[in-house]
Amino acid sequence: MVDEKQPGSGSRQRIDKWLFFARMAKSRSLAQTQVQSGQVRVNGEKVTQASQQVKPGDLVELSLERRDVVLLVKLPGERRGPYEEARLLYEDRSPPPDETKRLTPFEQAVRAPGAGRPTKKERRSIDRFLSEEE
Repeated sequence: MVDEKQPGSGSRQRIDKWLFFARMAKSRSLAQTQVQSGQVRVNGEKVTQASQQVKPGDLVELSLERRDVVLLVKLPGERRGPYEEARLLYEDRSPPPDETKRLTPFEQAVRAPGAGRPTKKERRSIDRFLSEEE
């Protein structure tokens, strides 16, 4: 049987489809929006067309909402499968998150004196103060 696809098309794929299959976008239309808004770079060049082809060995840089991701394309996708299957399509080369920016849960819970809502003890003293004025 003759393959009806274009010659060599098995190794190349549209960037929007690849991002969708690699689970970097929740839908293909969201992947197209990311590409058109300039959030995607392939081999260091900004991509603005969702029809841009990627092949194994290409470096895809993606600016997501909370972080920047650098991926090396290993395989073209055939379907949007589970995460374990999608992970086989790329090698993650993203820099590790900056450890100095992270706060421990305790550091997040502690507030500076005088900041935020008053404690129960502070509320009682405020109530006493206000009742003495009247």
